[in-house]
Amino acid sequence: MKISILLPLKENFSPKYPGAVSLFINDTLKVSKYRKNSIVFGSTNFKERFKLKYKNINIKKSIFKSQNRSYVEEFVNLEKKRKSDLIEIHNRPSYLNYLIKYLESRNYILYFHNDPLTMNGSRSISERIFLLKNCFKIIFNSNWSKRKFLENMKYDHINSEKLIVINQSAKKNKVNLKSKKKIITFVGKLNKSKGYDIFGNAIIKILNKYNSWSSIVVGDEPRDKLRFDHKKLYNLGFINHNEVLNIYKKSSIAVICSRWEEPFGRTSLEAAANGCAVVISDRGGLKETITNGIILKHLNHTNLFNEIENLIKSTKKRVKLQQLSLKNFYLTHSYVSKLIDSVRDQKFMLIKKFSIKKKISLRILHVTNFNERHDGRLFFNTGRRINNGFIRQGNSVLEFSDRDIQKNYKSYSDLSGSKSLNEKLRKTCYNFKPDLIVLGHADLVSPQMLGELKDEYPFLKIAQWFLDPLNIKGPDFIKNKKRILDKSKFLDTNFITTSPDVLNFLPKDINNFFIPNPTDPSIETLNNFKKNCSNDVFFALSHGVHRGNLKYRGSDDREKFIRKLLKISKNVKYDIFGLDNIQPIWADQYFKTISNSKMGLNLSRGSPIKYYSSDRITQITGNGLVTLIDEKTGYRDFFTDKEMVFYSDINDLSEKISKISKDDKLRRKIGKKGKEKYIKYFNSNLVADFIVNKTFDINNKIKYLWYDK
Repeated sequence: MKISILLPLKENFSPKYPGAVSLFINDTLKVSKYRKNSIVFGSTNFKERFKLKYKNINIKKSIFKSQNRSYVEEFVNLEKKRKSDLIEIHNRPSYLNYLIKYLESRNYILYFHNDPLTMNGSRSISERIFLLKNCFKIIFNSNWSKRKFLENMKYDHINSEKLIVINQSAKKNKVNLKSKKKIITFVGKLNKSKGYDIFGNAIIKILNKYNSWSSIVVGDEPRDKLRFDHKKLYNLGFINHNEVLNIYKKSSIAVICSRWEEPFGRTSLEAAANGCAVVISDRGGLKETITNGIILKHLNHTNLFNEIENLIKSTKKRVKLQQLSLKNFYLTHSYVSKLIDSVRDQKFMLIKKFSIKKKISLRILHVTNFNERHDGRLFFNTGRRINNGFIRQGNSVLEFSDRDIQKNYKSYSDLSGSKSLNEKLRKTCYNFKPDLIVLGHADLVSPQMLGELKDEYPFLKIAQWFLDPLNIKGPDFIKNKKRILDKSKFLDTNFITTSPDVLNFLPKDINNFFIPNPTDPSIETLNNFKKNCSNDVFFALSHGVHRGNLKYRGSDDREKFIRKLLKISKNVKYDIFGLDNIQPIWADQYFKTISNSKMGLNLSRGSPIKYYSSDRITQITGNGLVTLIDEKTGYRDFFTDKEMVFYSDINDLSEKISKISKDDKLRRKIGKKGKEKYIKYFNSNLVADFIVNKTFDINNKIKYLWYDK
């Protein structure tokens, strides 16, 4: 977990004349748990450096190449050897272009210490979108700086998860307020931008009026010739940072009256940390530097004079501000360093967002086909059942109907609609911020998009459920195998309706679990065991749920099985759909039809394989029909002969159908017990709960009939 920290060119990483960026890095990194893992890269002229791991980049002047370009290129050469896991860039967004161009597989955090709109590489909206796309996180020193970054940007360009505010820090000193002197301080550049002219005019009047008070000014400015003279005004010029802190310790009042929009303001922060009564202007992020103080709404020397005079006259008010400044100060080096480390932890996945000891309410983005375009024909599907379960478990669920979106967003520039689908998924995640994405047969969602989302949201979990047959002797095996493996690299869990222990191709680096086809009490509302039924056996097949009707083709194995069963059965009334040009039935018509049958044949395409069944099992068992099922499916692991009817071959099936059709008491008893058990143990609430618990590795006391580990 190696970290490389890149300073701006000409930023002095030295106790002598240090810049604000260097002070920030030194103060936070020296108490960071990543200190030993980090190297600071810079170009410092002073021999004395801060006592951290540091590598100086020496560059030669060239008329053909900018110094910044040479500086970054030399860093790239060093970084190719170091191969760090994380590169942290301070206050130079333009550097990112070079780094991405010449370095592969790196992660970046960008720190803004100034107004982003004044800096090369972040002035334009397109530049800021580039930064959002390529940075793991962007850290601002104030909410004001963050707001400037977002100025005029559309919401769908913004992944707010990437934007973090971490203020600068200061050492909180133990200060005896009783030892404070009657001193008013000004620290900073002695120019109009910093409001030194306003301070100078006000302080001369104060010193003339109040003989017992004096003022200390720290700073210089060769370009601005602002000079104020008074026998009690002491201009110390530029001095060591520690000496500045000592001045704050004994000062009673500190003034920071900038005209320009200060992105944050280190001087006011340090003044507050040393128990000064702080007077600041209402500019930029200055308000974020103090918890208690005087804020000048109208900046001029008259208002500043009045506020200082009020503090001089009212000892009680002045001391109260000093006490509150110390008491409420929290932006210590340790506190801020821990915030930065928590961001690094996210990248290195060293922390867990969710407790495994308690139930969690999640934001779930459920990506599957909710069949809007089919006008309710396929409303009663497994995706809807699982979705209901997520909601009943107390989660906030957003439905993302991939097939509908793909169809509606097709264009000449995107013939399949897949580009639009994936971009819409990205924007939806920006806005919804899901904890969990659940994919159900979402074939057009690209693995690359899932990878990008995983990078952008380090806590994001992605699960997939898959209902289609995975038997090598079944239909579409190669196609279905490819579909389930397509996104495996970015999945946390797979949930399938076939027992994973009979499939040797499933990825070993993720967890694969069996789930039953869930029933839902709001959908399976029939109780056929309570009523008289005129038909004995119901069975329906289709040539694809989305197609809706039969297509011309050779018969499949189910058709052959049914024709033979009809031939050998005597005095049995069958209600069969999907054969001999009798079209499949759907939705409400389907439920009305099965409501008149005693038994339902649970017959799936292909050879039986452990635990696999199509979702027709929920419609049969869940509505109180007697379920006829091949014993090779292994469902005896869950149900007894008193709850389902298991057959060994077609002749055994024919005999059992004949027996039950003549024994209505037995039929009602099996149908009732089968429904009660299926509804109790294989319902959508439990299946949804299982998906969440196994994906997040949550330990609970819930027992699942299909999972005994």
